[in-house]
Amino acid sequence: MGKGGEDYGRRENFGSESSSSREVFAAWAKDVRECEEKYGVKREYGLSAGEVEKRRQIYGWNELEKHEGPSIFRLILDQFNDTLVRILLVAAVISFVLAWYDGEEGGEMEITAFVEPLVIFLILIVNAIVGVWQENNAEKALEALKEIQSEQATVTRDGTKVYSLPAKELVPGDIVELRVGDKVPADMRVLSLISSTVRVEQGSLTGESEAVNKTTKVVPEDSDILGKKCIVFSGTTVVNGNCICLVTQTGMDTEIGKVHSQIHEASQSEEDTPLKKKLNEFGEALTAIIGVICALVWLINVKYFLTWDYVDGWPKNFKFSFEKCTYYFEIAVALAVAAIPEGLPAVITTCLALGTRKMAQKNALVRKLPSVETLGCTTVICSDKTGTLTTNQMAAVKLVAMGSRANTVRTFNVEGTTYNFHDGKIQDWPMSCMDANLQMIAKIAAVCNDAGIEQSGNHYVASGMPTEAALKVMVEKMGLPNGLDSGAYSDSSNVLRCCQTWNKLERRIATLEFDRDRKSMGVIVSSTSGKKSLLVKGAVENVLERSSFVQLLDGSIVELDQTSRDSILQSMDEMSSSALRCLGFAYKEDLHEFATYNGDEDHPAHELLLNPSNYFSIESKLIFVGLAGLRDPPRKEVRQAIEDCRAAGIRVMVITGDNKNTAEAICRDIGVFRPDEDISSRSLTGKEFMELRDPQSHLRQTEGLLFSRAEPRHKQEIVRLLKDDGEVVAMTGDGVNDAPALKLADIGIAMGIAGTEVAKEASDMVLADDNFNTIVAAVGEGRSIYNNMKAFIRYMISSNIGEVASIFLTAALGIPEGLIPVQLLWVNLVTDGPPATALGFNPPEKDVMKKPPRRSDDSLISAWILFRYLVIGFYVGIATVGIFIIWYTHDSFLGIDLSGDGHSLVSYSQLANWGQCHSWEGFAVTPFTAGSQVFKFDMDPCDYFQTGKIKAMTLSLSVLVAIEMFNSLNALSEDGSLLTMPPWVNPYLLVAMSVSFGLHFLILYVPFLAQVFGIVPLSLNEWLLVIAVAFPVIIIDEILKFVGRCTSGFRTSGARKPAKHKAE
Repeated sequence: MGKGGEDYGRRENFGSESSSSREVFAAWAKDVRECEEKYGVKREYGLSAGEVEKRRQIYGWNELEKHEGPSIFRLILDQFNDTLVRILLVAAVISFVLAWYDGEEGGEMEITAFVEPLVIFLILIVNAIVGVWQENNAEKALEALKEIQSEQATVTRDGTKVYSLPAKELVPGDIVELRVGDKVPADMRVLSLISSTVRVEQGSLTGESEAVNKTTKVVPEDSDILGKKCIVFSGTTVVNGNCICLVTQTGMDTEIGKVHSQIHEASQSEEDTPLKKKLNEFGEALTAIIGVICALVWLINVKYFLTWDYVDGWPKNFKFSFEKCTYYFEIAVALAVAAIPEGLPAVITTCLALGTRKMAQKNALVRKLPSVETLGCTTVICSDKTGTLTTNQMAAVKLVAMGSRANTVRTFNVEGTTYNFHDGKIQDWPMSCMDANLQMIAKIAAVCNDAGIEQSGNHYVASGMPTEAALKVMVEKMGLPNGLDSGAYSDSSNVLRCCQTWNKLERRIATLEFDRDRKSMGVIVSSTSGKKSLLVKGAVENVLERSSFVQLLDGSIVELDQTSRDSILQSMDEMSSSALRCLGFAYKEDLHEFATYNGDEDHPAHELLLNPSNYFSIESKLIFVGLAGLRDPPRKEVRQAIEDCRAAGIRVMVITGDNKNTAEAICRDIGVFRPDEDISSRSLTGKEFMELRDPQSHLRQTEGLLFSRAEPRHKQEIVRLLKDDGEVVAMTGDGVNDAPALKLADIGIAMGIAGTEVAKEASDMVLADDNFNTIVAAVGEGRSIYNNMKAFIRYMISSNIGEVASIFLTAALGIPEGLIPVQLLWVNLVTDGPPATALGFNPPEKDVMKKPPRRSDDSLISAWILFRYLVIGFYVGIATVGIFIIWYTHDSFLGIDLSGDGHSLVSYSQLANWGQCHSWEGFAVTPFTAGSQVFKFDMDPCDYFQTGKIKAMTLSLSVLVAIEMFNSLNALSEDGSLLTMPPWVNPYLLVAMSVSFGLHFLILYVPFLAQVFGIVPLSLNEWLLVIAVAFPVIIIDEILKFVGRCTSGFRTSGARKPAKHKAE
């Protein structure tokens, strides 16, 4: 992978060799003449048409490659690369074959047999469609990257200027003219400046918070991307000035092309989420368990379909019953259906979808469902500074005005962090009586200023330079002096009324543009009285150097002596040490040349303004009035969010493209570093980090870290090393430069307001308010959702263990089959579905953000939980099989009369050996009723154990449903008693239980559905028996929870001992 921008120009050996072997040419480290010679071009003439074609053969079109994604067929196949899905697929195919076989024999229940495989196939199809749809959106980040490329360029070719040439036709060596507002079409070397300054907004590529001044001067060859002041990068925007440039890199060789390659590379290495890994592991374990249990059932029952005689000690005369073999094969399939939680994928998807809605209400928009769960185990948040920890809106923080004597100053603290002038005020401000000195500061800040601010919905948006916009907000907070009514001079719809008032009073007639030598900007204004004056703002040292006087509090003017100069510079140094950007204000009233000037081009003074070299003499003998300190301020709520992260065991790393001093000051402000802490070992530039001998050990420091001047490759490397070390990484970003790392991180989080489309498309989650605090809230929500998912996974798995136990006990005891596959499928999908989904609404635990993050390799189900649910499952098996046996062998149980339907009683021995019924002499049974149906067995009494088991099956199914409803109450808390966490803490669960019981009543009492599911209506007494047999599951789990609470300390310490660091 290319090292940032360090291989610029390495491919400019114009010949027939391949791109990989072209020699290095560092255009940024060579002067303009050398660059022109190397590229064989003169700026006045440009390339010839023939030369353009020749170079296009070598370099191709100036556009980004289109990577072909996987085919739809490949994506569909990938959806079946999952253990649980494969087990379901095999179970469905076998069920379908058996249903077909039963149908061939003309059995009465063939419709029942086909319901099961068709439902399973439907689940698999829906699962595949959702998966394909989600993965098909994965490559959209690359498409969004193309949108930020320039479409047209102004180029000189064959001595003629070609306007609006399609940017994709550019080749290295082309001469391009850039103007204000242009999008840079390729990576280019600046040859000459037409205006005095050229500034480019390249923050989306480099992470810098301000526009960058471009120059023609060479820089060192080992400069990083931020240090290349003579290179303009593709996709960035010119915000000031115009210049002539030489194209050095096109297409995939540009910085944005490298980002494109990195995004593609990162998208190829996307890993499964922690939950997906856990479910896959669970699926593999389940496969093994199902295999073992099926084999056991087969071995236990082999005597029923395979018999033999012993002759001379050897087995002979083998007899095989295909019908019985098929029957026990169906039991094995029923086991598979019972063991697989078919409803789990649907319930997980529903829970995650509900989680996305909750997060959307907190301004976190989730683009990929699994991200909701992954957030819950985030261990490291790598945050961008600009726009995430800060507002990305420059704000004045301090205002220093002159005092009553020449060597004294007054300092005012300015509140607020946004462009909304109602956000905060100026502390200790003399609202009613602004003195002459403060009035002059307000006038200069308002008039010597090209920025604008507009209200857009609830936000205030700046146009122009952010520092100038911040000054205008400061002016609005300063207000107007007494006697000056803003209504008389300003439009009521304008948000900048004070600034508009000053601009009406002082009409601008000329501008002395900012340049890098003066480091100041000046405007000549004409007041309402016709008096001309010069207003200047700029770097404090430069403005002070050209000042001869100072204005005091009362407006009087005195000479600027060394003592006054020192006190002003001391104030500036104090602000600079806090990483504030300082701007000085000055003015001049004695303008002899411009006394009669009114902007007329024929006036003699106009000639002076056409030559920027005259600006120094015009801006001399100034009167200094004060200075302001500005910065991109941290968001108010970030400090608390950092504290919350610390309490939750989450490390925060700040990775920014901004300079080191500014980033360190912000980190101290927000609590990543303590105010007086030595941070030399925890604050590095991206370049310093890459040069470390052991960067991984640097990343293992327990406190917060800062990486400044970071390039895209640095961000990717940090994320990659953290992931290799077992961390679950959330990465925030808003620029094009952040996209590769967003794609690579476990959770990529893009900014919704300031973020580029590239960053949003590469992300898993978008912050609607660009606020770090929202990430912390989303992590808390993710943890809560994971806890709830564990609750319903525990619930569903414990239910499935119960079903397996039921079938296993049935097979082991040799009694007739009590539950058939279609009934189990109904329970798993429909009856269990509502309570499992409702568990996703469990309220979050109060200390959810006080616990350390779970490790991504933590077990979904601990050994203790598994033991608990084996006990519960074993009880479910006993209860479902037990009630089946009770109906056949007892006419009353626990005082409940069961003889009302008139069914015949048999002994347990007869029930266990029902297959030998035809050999019993004198065996007869009486008819019994079920609802309006009467079951008679005159023709074949032995049918009592087949058709006649319908009432016993209904009791078994009803006990299973009732137990699972009670068990959902157990799942409200992992170890908390129902006495401390009663059912009504989650009213949705009570509703869901009612829905599930309602669905069960539906299939019981609607004749057509009862026939499909092979069940009959129950009487009141029979329902009392069902409740009596099912309710003990709550008592058993309460006892187990009590034991769990008593031994939790021992189990926790035991579990954490082996949890050593991966590297150890």
